[in-house]
Amino acid sequence: MWRFALHKEGKSRVPNTATALSQLVPSRKAFTLPTRPSVFVVDDDPSIRTSMYRLLREHGFVVTLFDSASALLDHGGFDKASCIVLDINLDGESGIDLRRKLAEEGVTVPVIYITGNDSAANRAAAIASGCVAYLTKPFSAQSLIESVTSASAG
Repeated sequence: MWRFALHKEGKSRVPNTATALSQLVPSRKAFTLPTRPSVFVVDDDPSIRTSMYRLLREHGFVVTLFDSASALLDHGGFDKASCIVLDINLDGESGIDLRRKLAEEGVTVPVIYITGNDSAANRAAAIASGCVAYLTKPFSAQSLIESVTSASAG
C-alpha cells in the first residue's frame, strides 16, 4: 500500500520509488516458480501429439513434441525430461528400437509406450526394453495422466 508523508506545509510527497517497491515486492526468491515435470512426446500423428500436448499442459506438465525418432535424437536434452511418451510405430521406425538406442547411450529417462497396434509381441518387447507403462490407443486421459505422474515422480 502506498503511503504519503505530509510535510510541514501540508503537501503530500511521493515516497522514494525504490524504497516503496522494495516494501511492496518480496525478494525474487519468493517468485521462483517450482520446476514442473517436462514430458517429451514422440508420435508421428499430429492429432495425437496435439491432444496429448493439451491434456498434459492442462495438468501442469511442460511438454515438448517430436514427430519422429530422429527429431527426438537431434533435440537431446534428456536430462531435462521427467519421462518420454513414445509411440511404438513411428512412420517406418520402431519406438522400441529407439528406446534401446537411448538406453545404449545411457539415457535413463522413464518411457511410457503408446500404441494402436497392441499385440503380445509388442507388449513383451516393450516390457523387455524397460518401459514404465504400456497404453493402447485409444487410452483414457486418466491413464495417461496417472502414468506420466507416476513416471515423473520416480
